[in-house]
Amino acid sequence: MGDERVKNEALEILGLFQLLPRLVVFDLDYTLWPFYCECRSKRDMPKLYPQAKGILHALKDKGVNLAIASRSPTPDIANTFLDKLGIKSEIFSSWSHKTDHFQRINRRTRIPYNEMLFFDDEGRNIDAVSKMGVTSIFVGNGVNLGALRQGLSEFSQNHSPTDGKKQRQKSSKKSSSSETEDE
Repeated sequence: MGDERVKNEALEILGLFQLLPRLVVFDLDYTLWPFYCECRSKRDMPKLYPQAKGILHALKDKGVNLAIASRSPTPDIANTFLDKLGIKSEIFSSWSHKTDHFQRINRRTRIPYNEMLFFDDEGRNIDAVSKMGVTSIFVGNGVNLGALRQGLSEFSQNHSPTDGKKQRQKSSKKSSSSETEDE
């Protein structure tokens, strides 16, 4: 499925929800792209997961802010790859816990945790960041339209006026987001 087609489908999904997150945060390795940065060279040309670029463009078109939270030991390579891919987003990186990244993101953006949506491929990060109030989605094979739909649905449920607290507790559980689309 081409980037433009994915973007259009992502825009349709985004249009189904009255309330969107103010900030969507992505992990890099095995969430946006299928490799570890530290195993690559700056000279390499990186490739995103098939639906990642269309999703990123759709979020930007809807005015949703984007950020990257990565524990990559090679942020210079990560930044080079993002530049090569034309992705403009600040990387909040360090070897510390993802919760530290989100504290920095919160201080920098002043966006409350409960107005953020996060995608990552590691269950421990999903669990820890969910406890901060961030709607967090586990992606098993990279971010895709199914994960986007699930994330927006859980984000919306977490902001339901009648049962938001109950739903917030449920969002911390892992989800497989196994829906995939053809390239």
